[in-house]
Amino acid sequence: MIGSLMMCVSVVVLLFGMLGGIAMGIQQNFTLAPAHSHLNLVGGVLLFLFGLYYRLFPAAGSTVLAKLQGGLHIAGAILFPTGVAIVLLKGPSFEVAPIVGSLTVVAAMTLFAIIVFRTSRA
Repeated sequence: MIGSLMMCVSVVVLLFGMLGGIAMGIQQNFTLAPAHSHLNLVGGVLLFLFGLYYRLFPAAGSTVLAKLQGGLHIAGAILFPTGVAIVLLKGPSFEVAPIVGSLTVVAAMTLFAIIVFRTSRA
């Protein structure tokens, strides 16, 4: 279940990321390129890979830990690049958002590592 949700969120995030990239290209203004790349990688690619793992190992995706990991990563994957964009547009006084977002993503990745080590041997 969490794997399917992650894959669906992933494709929506990637669509937004692609549209943002097209808009930057049309305007020839690449100020938000770091936010764009983090959105695509952290929010799109990683979420999809996590979802695939949970589909490959359904028992791993049915745990409370996997649901926590998925929720944390979705939240961090949105907060982190959004925070980067805000800092790029408004300045360093808004640095708390990408810091909290990146730490959330690292926490989610740590949970995923634990899940993989527990379940890949099965």
